[in-house]
Amino acid sequence: MLSQNDKKLEKLDPFYRPSLSKQKTSAEIISEARNALRAVRTQRPFTPREDLRKLFGPASSRTPESRPPSSFSIHASSFEFSDSRPISGTRLSPLELKPKAPASPATVEDFCPSFPKPPVDPAKIRRISSARARLFRAASQGALLPARTLLPTQSKRVESEETVTTRDSVVKINGIYLTESKAIGHLKSHPLQLTYDGDFSKITEQEMFKGATTLPFHLRSGGDQGKRRLRASSSSHSPDRLRLDIRAGSKADLQEKNTEIEVDEVFWNTRIVPILHDLEKEGNIEMVCAICAQLHHALEEGNMLGNKFKRRSILLKTLYKLVDVGSDLLSLKLAKIILALKVSGKNLLNVCKLIFKISRSEKNDSLIRNDSILESLLEVLRSEDLQANTEAFLYCMGTIKFISGNPEFLHEMIGKGAVEILMNLIKQVNENTKESGTCLPNSGHLLVQMTATLRNLVDSPLARSKLLSINALPQLCTVMEQYIGDKDVCTNIARIFSKLTSYHDCCVALASYSRCYALFLNLINKYQKKQDLVVRIVFILGNLTAKNNQAREQFSKEKGSIPTLLSLFHTFYKLDLHSGKRWGEGDERPKAPRPAQAEDVLIKLTRVLANLAIHPGVGPAIAAHSHIVGLLLATLESKSIDDCEELVINTTATINNLSYYKVKNSIIQDRKLYIAELLLKLLVSNNMDGILEAVRVFGNLSQDHDICDFIVQKNVHKFMIALLGAKHQDICFSACGVLLNLTVDRDKRVILKEGGGITKLVDCLRDFGPTDWQLACLVCKTLWNFSENITNASSCFGDEAANTLLALLSSFLDEELALNGSFDQDLKNYHKLHWETEFRPVAQQLLNRIKNHHTFLEPLPIPSF
Repeated sequence: MLSQNDKKLEKLDPFYRPSLSKQKTSAEIISEARNALRAVRTQRPFTPREDLRKLFGPASSRTPESRPPSSFSIHASSFEFSDSRPISGTRLSPLELKPKAPASPATVEDFCPSFPKPPVDPAKIRRISSARARLFRAASQGALLPARTLLPTQSKRVESEETVTTRDSVVKINGIYLTESKAIGHLKSHPLQLTYDGDFSKITEQEMFKGATTLPFHLRSGGDQGKRRLRASSSSHSPDRLRLDIRAGSKADLQEKNTEIEVDEVFWNTRIVPILHDLEKEGNIEMVCAICAQLHHALEEGNMLGNKFKRRSILLKTLYKLVDVGSDLLSLKLAKIILALKVSGKNLLNVCKLIFKISRSEKNDSLIRNDSILESLLEVLRSEDLQANTEAFLYCMGTIKFISGNPEFLHEMIGKGAVEILMNLIKQVNENTKESGTCLPNSGHLLVQMTATLRNLVDSPLARSKLLSINALPQLCTVMEQYIGDKDVCTNIARIFSKLTSYHDCCVALASYSRCYALFLNLINKYQKKQDLVVRIVFILGNLTAKNNQAREQFSKEKGSIPTLLSLFHTFYKLDLHSGKRWGEGDERPKAPRPAQAEDVLIKLTRVLANLAIHPGVGPAIAAHSHIVGLLLATLESKSIDDCEELVINTTATINNLSYYKVKNSIIQDRKLYIAELLLKLLVSNNMDGILEAVRVFGNLSQDHDICDFIVQKNVHKFMIALLGAKHQDICFSACGVLLNLTVDRDKRVILKEGGGITKLVDCLRDFGPTDWQLACLVCKTLWNFSENITNASSCFGDEAANTLLALLSSFLDEELALNGSFDQDLKNYHKLHWETEFRPVAQQLLNRIKNHHTFLEPLPIPSF
């Protein structure tokens, strides 16, 4: 007569148990393989590295005609010199001076207007030196820095704009306010007549620079040298020679401004002009680069960077002309200074193109890093207007995309705020697109570069942390929604999510954004035959549904979710079969993905189905879906584990999860014998992962009497007993589960004596019991079923097995001995839970049964663990 506890044990639980819907601790990791319904893992889709650096790779959906070029030429003539003028915050008043008509051509002292002159004939430009000719291959404007002053007879006269006052303390000379005494001194310091007519090419090299005391007036005054001639005479300052303009204002403010101007004049003359002189005469590229670095440092020291500096035009014109030298190293030096001078419009575009062109060669990465060009590019993205400079941003981002693929730049880029800058730009694009209601092509081109850069950055844990902290994932989803017609943008963001969802915190963040599921379904429907995009979307869905029951439920509730997956399964199943066909010579081959590509989609798709089947509300529906189950069985039948290992294993795992549900309309239950036949070829394979999955399916199916008969008829039970000796913990666990289900039938209990089944079960208890109480519980349940009609322990188990069982069970039931392992606290609590709730009740009953039917001939030794 069975006791009450024995009757409880007679009511056997199913071999597999569903996983609890709770947050896993670190200790529960070891039990993941034991769940009846298991999430399936797979590798992230492979993205090949592009050999050539271009704005758009070979897989781009854009036609060559519809995308901006990656190859172009940049010369000095590409830049606009009008942009070189400094920006002034003051509105200029019209000049009050009126030119006087000349009294006589012979009268040298009178002023006369200056008339336009044609461009200088290049043949008349004097050759200075071979180095200077190379550095200044300019247009008709010639050299930028004059070397001498012209005699009065060599120039026409024009009325001077200089004005002074003889009765007040305030003087204005060419827009600069000076005191009376300083104004007179200023005029006295220019005893020669100075002429500038926009043609510097006529100035000789020997007279180019003569020091700060003999500098040409157009470099000293800061006036508009390019549009007028200026003459300063050493004669007395009579009213006939100068017009006086008295200005009212605060004397102290004007003196302060005057002092500031004089300081700039001195710094320009003593620091900057000599450097420009060196740039003109130097022919060695390395020396020119060093001088450019010196120039940048001097400009920074003199606070002359930016777009407010008066002589900015002279600097920029000089720098633009040096672009024609064609040196990558020099061009980077020039670009850094040009960007620091805050150029705009076409010049900003051209300097970004210049850097982009250099960055296309991977060998120049070291140059870019040494010159800190990255910081200048990020400053452009940070400070310039996006809508006004979309094309400049495109090439700026293209450069950043290239170097972001170099791991050496990764830490620097993230540290300088690249993640925040890019996400801020993406937010602006989203807002602009929402306001305009249309997706501008240039914005799409720019998004391709930005998202490709983010794809490289998210390899860093710090970048992932930043993305989470600024809630970037919904913004990226919004981009996909608005630019769903741009496959390149969607593919790049899918690549970002593929990387991010491989990490638990990022996966949780995306799963919590409820709109992402409908978005992913829309992308699958729109690009169903675009393997590179679809495979990543399905991989993302697999990650989201792997460990999140709420994500499984949300996805399954989206309209058309299961039909969409079925359609995708059917499409790529056909493509895979079609691409595997042998074609003869002359046969027209269909335009289908390579076998590996179609197969990869199937691998990721079966994983999603396996994960969805874990949900108790979704699993039974899929198990009853004849088309899905039919495709799974067709895949298992047509594929060999030797050729398609991951696909076969994932398909088997999906069938395992579906076989857990014992529902009336389950196609799995209706075709269980056919499934059992398909699994036989896995059992006899040399792939241990495939064997394990097949045994797990048999564990679920063997709860059916017909499958138990099939197992015995096909001698599958002998294979299960042999697996007990594999010393593989998970395989022993699964094989023991099948044997447990077989021993429910009294007629089949005798099979445990075949092949040393009892001895192997005891060995499993000894080897794995102290660290795996679930497996120990299964062994005890199997032995309990086997010994139901026991009369003598020795005759039932054998003398050696009976003695070993007594010793093992006695020590395992001692809590202090059983749980005295070197586990951390979480793991110790986990083991204690399974020891108390699963192992101890059945082990105690089995021990009592053995003691009651065993004759003790000698003391039992206590085994050591």
